[in-house]
Amino acid sequence: MALTLVIGNKNYSSWSMRPWLMLKGAGLAFDEVNIPLYTGAADKRRILDYAPSGKVPILVDDGVTIWDSLAIMEYLADRFPDAGVWPKDRAQRAHARSISSEMHSGFLPLRGECSMNIHRPIKAKALSDDAKQDVARLDEIWTDCCKRYGSAGPFLFGRFSAADAMFAPVVHRLRTYAVDVSSGAQSYMATMTAFAPFKEWTEAALKETLVIAKFEED
Repeated sequence: MALTLVIGNKNYSSWSMRPWLMLKGAGLAFDEVNIPLYTGAADKRRILDYAPSGKVPILVDDGVTIWDSLAIMEYLADRFPDAGVWPKDRAQRAHARSISSEMHSGFLPLRGECSMNIHRPIKAKALSDDAKQDVARLDEIWTDCCKRYGSAGPFLFGRFSAADAMFAPVVHRLRTYAVDVSSGAQSYMATMTAFAPFKEWTEAALKETLVIAKFEED
């Protein structure tokens, strides 16, 4: 039975983007169910039919249901140990999990001030000091990883992994809001935007027409 990934709007749903990108990047086949977010009780009920959290993303695999992006990454790593979800090296794997968990639970000021909105015209906005600190930390994470592991490839740990998938929506945020970052971070962003699955998600997002007002306010 094929994997099924339930996601929200590609233009707005940063959490949906993460496991979708991991599945695509690992070359794993899956069926995609797209349920629009914030469109009323009927669509909310559809999400609840898949998982009790009432939130996307949700992965269904032969009767097993997993919700939350990071939990899905860990399930994929268990289910497909040769798919390269995490780095093979134990120390690198610990590092990748640490920064992925930091992304999962942190960076709230930046998230709040720069929601993912791929079709938004590129335009800078004033950021709070807290959001600027988030940007500085992102820059530090990306440049440090690429410096440490860059000899193995252009992604955070050489090859594409769950760590890249976890940070992918932030690449869109920094691009959309024209946030200044170092040349090293710019190079990593260029790697991600050129990555075929990233481009596929972006192109699909740009074709969406549903507008969610709460994510259009700067």
